Amino acid sequence: MVNRRTGFTLIELLVVMAVIATLLTLAIPRYFASVDRSKEAVLRENLNTMRDAIDKFHADTGNYPPTLQDLVTKRYLRSLPVDPVTESPLTWLALPPPAATGGGVYDVRSGAEGNAQDGRKYSEL
Repeated sequence: MVNRRTGFTLIELLVVMAVIATLLTLAIPRYFASVDRSKEAVLRENLNTMRDAIDKFHADTGNYPPTLQDLVTKRYLRSLPVDPVTESPLTWLALPPPAATGGGVYDVRSGAEGNAQDGRKYSEL
């Protein structure tokens, strides 16, 4: 009787590793693209939420909030949302209103550098 060892040969293992590597080269770029798309979606939603809170503050008081933190203090927001691109709630850019209407926060933009997938800068969304 011949005593034969069972297992995989080196060639079989290399073929399997090559197939896995090929599949990963197709899947990884799509994964990172979907992560970027989801960050942009969250960024747009956070900007809409803060802009809505600024509008409500202005409608209630007749003035724009002096700072973004005032939206939290006066309970228009529970907390400042995190900028998903910079992963920080401290990088928002507060824009003042046109000169004729006084001071405060008129609009908010992302402080992130770089471009969104549509080619616009994050600070222009």
